[in-house]
Amino acid sequence: MEQSAKIRASIHERGSQVDYPGLLDTIGNTPIVKLEKIFPFKQPTILAKLEFFSPGGSVKDRLALALIEDAEKRGVLKSGGTIVECTSGNSGIGVAMVAAIKGYRSIIVMADKNSKEKQDIVKAFGAELVLTPKDAHPDAPESNYSTAHRLAQEIKGAVYLDQFSNPANTEIHYRTTAKEIWKQTNGEIDFLFAGIGTGGTISGVAKYLKERKPQVKIFGVDVEGSILSDYFYKGTISEPRLYQVEGIGGDNLPENVHFKYLDELIMVGDKESFQAANKLCRAEGIFAGSSSGAAVAAIFKAADMLKAYKLGVVIFADSGHKYLSKQFSPEWMRQMGYAE
Repeated sequence: MEQSAKIRASIHERGSQVDYPGLLDTIGNTPIVKLEKIFPFKQPTILAKLEFFSPGGSVKDRLALALIEDAEKRGVLKSGGTIVECTSGNSGIGVAMVAAIKGYRSIIVMADKNSKEKQDIVKAFGAELVLTPKDAHPDAPESNYSTAHRLAQEIKGAVYLDQFSNPANTEIHYRTTAKEIWKQTNGEIDFLFAGIGTGGTISGVAKYLKERKPQVKIFGVDVEGSILSDYFYKGTISEPRLYQVEGIGGDNLPENVHFKYLDELIMVGDKESFQAANKLCRAEGIFAGSSSGAAVAAIFKAADMLKAYKLGVVIFADSGHKYLSKQFSPEWMRQMGYAE
């Protein structure tokens, strides 16, 4: 995938024939920019990896294409087949987009707490949207996990991609996202901040970076209400609580979260995450989602630990367009008690 994307990503001529890239060829190779105003310190320099430059608007475009092509290669997804995926939104958007291009039926299962914008985008790509109760326990039959499994079993020719345990998730970030970050920083990166959801992004990137520079510090960003931090620090599984930040945290332990590559988990709350996303937009002009706000809030919390380093990268997973009814709505922020 990586080599073909490189070949197809630029328009090149072969004799009289001009070979143009398709939309899927534009996934990845996202830019890195310096954050200049939001943090009060001059050192370390912090660079933001802007994953919303991919066509579906998030880091999950990489995953969607990788998981679908993996299913094709394994022969479990055939022409005319159905793709089922459970998601907090961005993976569903990526899957719906890729499925539309490749001609598959797609069924996206997500909890009803996720933004209306995400729900509408999934449907715009022609996917069938199934909403589940936001407070359903992960083991309950009405949860998004259980619902996705059930649909994949009931529908003939259906494949459940399962981004939470499918190793192709971690592998695509090892092969692409991590390589881009290493090249864009000339290997001088000292630390990384990334949200933890399925675990694929942070685990794949962390594995690659630590293989080349073992002293690189990996900070995972978690959200209050998630069970991940308690498990990382205490080895215990706590009872999950409902939270509003989308795309990170978890109410179970995904197989793609490889804790051995993580050095610290920084837990942040809904209010500080949403406020940080608004500050990021006003200070840096970066219109990013709630998980990016959580990452900014985590950097503020970890500021004392970062003083000894020179260069860090934070992954901004998606854009703010999917949260106009939430953190970028003054009315919603006031109603939730999050207004500054």
